[in-house]
Amino acid sequence: MSAQDDVARFAALLRELKERTDRSYGSLARRVHMNTSTLHRYCAGEAVPVDFAPVERFAALCGASGEERLELHRRWLRAVAARQRPRPAGAAGGGATTGPGPADRTTTAPDAPDAPDIPDGPDGPDGPARAGGGAGEAGHGGAPVAEGDVVSGARADDARGRPWYRRRRVAAALAAACALLATVGSLSALPDDGRRPSAGGGPTAAPAVSAPAAPAAPRARASSPAPSGSAAPGGSPSPTAAPREPSAPAAGSAAPADSAPAGPPLTWTADSQAWAHGCGHDYVIAKPPRQVPPPPAPQDAGTWAATQSAVHGGETIVALSVQGTSDTAVVLTALRVRVAGRGEPAPGNAYAMDQGCGGALTPRYFDVDLDMDRPVARAVAGNDAGTPVPAVRLPYRVSATDPEVLLVTARTGTCDCRWYLELDWSSRGRTGTVRVDDHGRPFRTSGIEGLPRYEYDTSARRWSPRAP
Repeated sequence: MSAQDDVARFAALLRELKERTDRSYGSLARRVHMNTSTLHRYCAGEAVPVDFAPVERFAALCGASGEERLELHRRWLRAVAARQRPRPAGAAGGGATTGPGPADRTTTAPDAPDAPDIPDGPDGPDGPARAGGGAGEAGHGGAPVAEGDVVSGARADDARGRPWYRRRRVAAALAAACALLATVGSLSALPDDGRRPSAGGGPTAAPAVSAPAAPAAPRARASSPAPSGSAAPGGSPSPTAAPREPSAPAAGSAAPADSAPAGPPLTWTADSQAWAHGCGHDYVIAKPPRQVPPPPAPQDAGTWAATQSAVHGGETIVALSVQGTSDTAVVLTALRVRVAGRGEPAPGNAYAMDQGCGGALTPRYFDVDLDMDRPVARAVAGNDAGTPVPAVRLPYRVSATDPEVLLVTARTGTCDCRWYLELDWSSRGRTGTVRVDDHGRPFRTSGIEGLPRYEYDTSARRWSPRAP
């Protein structure tokens, strides 16, 4: 059996399998990861694949049975052996021989370079793409070589030029390249006036106008935060050469001064219903003892005082909690007292919330004498079972993870005083003052000198006058 018969029988079985699928060569080639032209050459008997793997994938896609795959493998082995079989010397010296396909033609000039084939798509696992410049051609003597994924002998018509289908592909590729270059050239010639669409589909912001005295200065654009370092050859900045302003500051970087937050970098809460040692406090109430309910628990003092219209008697203890809003330290530089008004002591009776209590722990605090013309907050040390507790000395540092509770005790014996606190702070070059009051109203403390004083008798369940 001749070599051409072996190749033809292999190609005939490929065509038979292909006709079962009702698919085009292009559709089948994409599914087996092969060029359309390569698959067509296999089925036409113009070429034989070096590897059986693409042929096996093709057979599986066409639904070939096990026996048909074995037969296809036997025909492929014979076709490969036929293509690799040396041609007679007489046929090689007589020039090109005629045959059904160009793969069977031999030539006396085997060194003629073969023009590279332009593939329609990736070859996949069928074999590497063919190198240009005749890198895969046969050596002297007309010995056949494996060219890419095709086994073929030396071809005499290679010296006469490329086949018509190769010339058409080269022409199409050149036409596409010329069209692309023309499009890029026309786009680069457009003026950079901000009409280029943005990534979101809408027009970008208009660029900032550069100064007339410096026409070559780059213009700032707000469309993208990434600058480009290239410039147009003509000397003027190209649309990608202008530095661009960032749309937002980078994470972790310091914000500019004009975009710094307007609010203070700290938060505070004030509880004016704190009792001395947690049990001792006096309220002034303009009611007789029989109309006053028993003393509340310390945690319910605010509600109890509000329902009785009670006023702090003699002293007010404010527990001021201060905390930063971030890990950045905030320095508390000063604590001041402002008296909003003074009047005669509030009328009524003084009701004591305890029967005399004390404790081993005296917290440190700020002492304020409201009877002074200019009261000041004076730091006082505490005591813990005989161990001194150092006073809070301003300046003092707080942060989100390092809060501080400041106790302020304001006393008066001669007036009904309304007052509030001012706390100065400093952080990262910023300074400010926060007002500390009782939910927008000044704190109120009234003297109890000369007022009747009562304490609650738990056994008799009534208020009784306190002994002097």
